[in-house]
Amino acid sequence: MELNYEFYIGAQPEKVWDILITPEGTKAIFFGSVLNSTFEIGAPFEYVGPGQDGDETVHVYGTILAYEPNRRLSLLEHPGPSYQSKHAELQSRMTFTLDPVGDCTKLTLVNDNWTPNHPSFESTRSHWWMILSNIKTLAETGRTLHFG
Repeated sequence: MELNYEFYIGAQPEKVWDILITPEGTKAIFFGSVLNSTFEIGAPFEYVGPGQDGDETVHVYGTILAYEPNRRLSLLEHPGPSYQSKHAELQSRMTFTLDPVGDCTKLTLVNDNWTPNHPSFESTRSHWWMILSNIKTLAETGRTLHFG
């Protein structure tokens, strides 16, 4: 099971990178959540924001696998405890890669290494389109999409 997406964004990799890792960027694209981590290889991370457990809901958490500023971010992730009772047993890998192409950035997201029969696979497949579209729109216009 693998999800693979490629987007071309009319912005430099540094701008797209900031959207992926800064609190302002992640709040805008990940439904109000911020990415907490020291970003060292092997360090923990978590996306925390409004959700089932209030404003500090842990949506996903895990370990930083790769961190190359303006180039690559790879995470081993688990669903948050409020979403799955066996959250620690469920995982996938998310890898964002940024490549400059002229005055644009090619953003590639590969979400793979899913635990067999992972219950979040189908919903994740549809949510990535929304998140990636929001990254592109925010980088190019300074605004996000409103999905209602």
